[in-house]
Amino acid sequence: MKVQSSKFKVQILMLLAIVLSACTFQTKHRGYVFPKTIDDDVAEIKTTSQLMERVGAPQTKTLYGDEVWIYYGADENFRGPLPHTFTDKTVLLAWVRGNTVQRIKILHDDELEKIKIASGETEIPAAIELNAIQELFNNIGRFSPAGLGQ
Repeated sequence: MKVQSSKFKVQILMLLAIVLSACTFQTKHRGYVFPKTIDDDVAEIKTTSQLMERVGAPQTKTLYGDEVWIYYGADENFRGPLPHTFTDKTVLLAWVRGNTVQRIKILHDDELEKIKIASGETEIPAAIELNAIQELFNNIGRFSPAGLGQ
């Protein structure tokens, strides 16, 4: 009877360890890591070369209308089985004409609307979609044998 009781306790402890290990608290940064002084850092930027030097290359540029360079950064919070949340969201928008920066606007958490991130993937225009067998045969000959340094 005592042996069964100790086995039961061990099983319960193992189950608790597994359940608790699934409840991790983790934060991953997505996008740019903006310094706390970003508002002051970009105040004197007048050219695209200064912008590239201080902030870096933009994540994206607009395709239509005014040319706007867009930088985005946020912390993605994982809280076990709970839904992911995003905090410390920052968006830097730089309106550019030629090599001149016309205007810079920085938006923080409270200024951003609630944006729902779409599930799925963005379609790529003119992309070739292959099934698993086509992918397998498409990759034949693309990789060199290990150790040849090619």
